[in-house]
Amino acid sequence: MIDTHCHLDDELYAADFDSVLSAQKAAGVERILVPGVDAANIDAVLRVCNRSNGYLLPAIGLHPENVQDDWKEQLDTIHSRLFADSSPYIAVGEIGLDYHFDTTFKAEQIQAFRLQLLWAQEKNLPVMIHSREATEDCLSTIRQVNAQSPSPLRGVMHCFSGSRETAQQIIDMGLYLGIGGVITFKNCRLKDNLQGIPLERLVLETDAPYMTPVPFRGKRNESRFMTYVIDVLSQVYGLPAEEIDRQTTRNAQALFTLSA
Repeated sequence: MIDTHCHLDDELYAADFDSVLSAQKAAGVERILVPGVDAANIDAVLRVCNRSNGYLLPAIGLHPENVQDDWKEQLDTIHSRLFADSSPYIAVGEIGLDYHFDTTFKAEQIQAFRLQLLWAQEKNLPVMIHSREATEDCLSTIRQVNAQSPSPLRGVMHCFSGSRETAQQIIDMGLYLGIGGVITFKNCRLKDNLQGIPLERLVLETDAPYMTPVPFRGKRNESRFMTYVIDVLSQVYGLPAEEIDRQTTRNAQALFTLSA
């Protein structure tokens, strides 16, 4: 298993960080990708990754909810770190659009998203895309950037829970779907919406410490709980859990250029 989206820099892991890492390794989690969310947490992400001897891999980006008055200054800082010599980042993320709570900075979110997509293309890095109540604008922005480049963006639509039609649009653009704990929720329609979507376009994730799957909802999420996501995907695709594990691992390795 590879967790392609896990916020291990969160304070919820500070007290028992080393034992948390040991538990994930013991459960068969091979790698964990740690996304950035703004300029302020760049050092925190690097600090936890540097403690892991290569087990945790960092990404960098400005989350749409953190696009505020200082968004240009934040992007200046992120750009300088992303384009520095010997940059350690394997992806640009977590980036995207989020209109759920506030649309005050809607135009700025789109500008920041587009700019970071262009950086990813320039660096030949995949992107981790956050989209909440902004599907049309998100996909439109991706298409616009792709139209300006000879090669399409590589990346994953993080925490996907959308419709069958949206899923098809995403994979038609060459992107992957990030599947996490939401697929275990009782009233989730994602199980039906994945019908016909190739397993080869899925990667596993947690969004930990959030989005904890059943039967641990309400508790701190961990990468090892992806086994419950695998069990549901096994039912959806009619394949053994071991094959779901193998294929999603291969998908993550291909997307993020990870060694086996």
